Amino acid sequence: MKEIRDIDLSAWTKVGEGGNGSAYENPAEPDKILKVNKAGINTLAFVSHEYEVSKAVERLGVQTPKMYEMVRVGDAYATLSQRIRGKKSLSRICCDEAQRTEEMARVLCEYGRKLFSTPCDTSVFPSRKAQLKSGLDKVRFVRKRDLAEIEAFALTVPEVETCIHGDFNTGNLIFSEGAYYWIDLDRFGYGDPMFDIGHLFQICNVYAPMKRVQDIFHMSEDQLRLFWDAFARAYTGKDDHAEFDRLAGKFACLDMILRYEFQEPSLPEKIFFAIHIRRLVRSYFL
Repeated sequence: MKEIRDIDLSAWTKVGEGGNGSAYENPAEPDKILKVNKAGINTLAFVSHEYEVSKAVERLGVQTPKMYEMVRVGDAYATLSQRIRGKKSLSRICCDEAQRTEEMARVLCEYGRKLFSTPCDTSVFPSRKAQLKSGLDKVRFVRKRDLAEIEAFALTVPEVETCIHGDFNTGNLIFSEGAYYWIDLDRFGYGDPMFDIGHLFQICNVYAPMKRVQDIFHMSEDQLRLFWDAFARAYTGKDDHAEFDRLAGKFACLDMILRYEFQEPSLPEKIFFAIHIRRLVRSYFL
């Protein structure tokens, strides 16, 4: 492995914060952004995975900031990647220009469709369906009847070999100088696009009332729900997307199961997921 250099964080200025960590800049390295993940996902194994995934996504031709190197910040590991000047996430655009919320939903739909039609390298990236099966073996605190419903639905999900993001949301598509870039690619894989869409549904509907989620995405509950409505209309081509919502609700449930595969939940998180999985099963399965 290439030697990993140490970074003195005192020389860097924090310029952004998201659900997974913080971003920093330094005048001495003006074309780079330092991303430091939060505790638990700042390990060598996790950051190495994040680095390798980003490089592999670049090779697929997916538009994403170039990944330069892994670094060490104190006891944590981090990455240095291409600084996209003047960038704004769809979340920030919706926050700063609320009247563009529906437009940004259509943008996410357009770029999502492009991603979902891109053939994935199945020798490098994981199958989301296989990850789901592994997650189902690990999940706890879910009623047996509910788990049986979920497992039966999981068997019907087709194995698709095109790209999916894994954390498909308004914060992970950014805009700068006429171009859009995908960021935060550590859950990138291949599978049914509904895995990504279910994740978005969860944020815009299930989690929308939560203040922490509103803060992360810089959008109110009403704005998140409006975003989903515009996205669903654009994706289905229909004003009435109730059937699509029902399917997305089922995949939102699968998304909670997948959380066990990506990062072991704490005990409070397991209880939280169990409560919401029960609600999703009652709303979309039964």
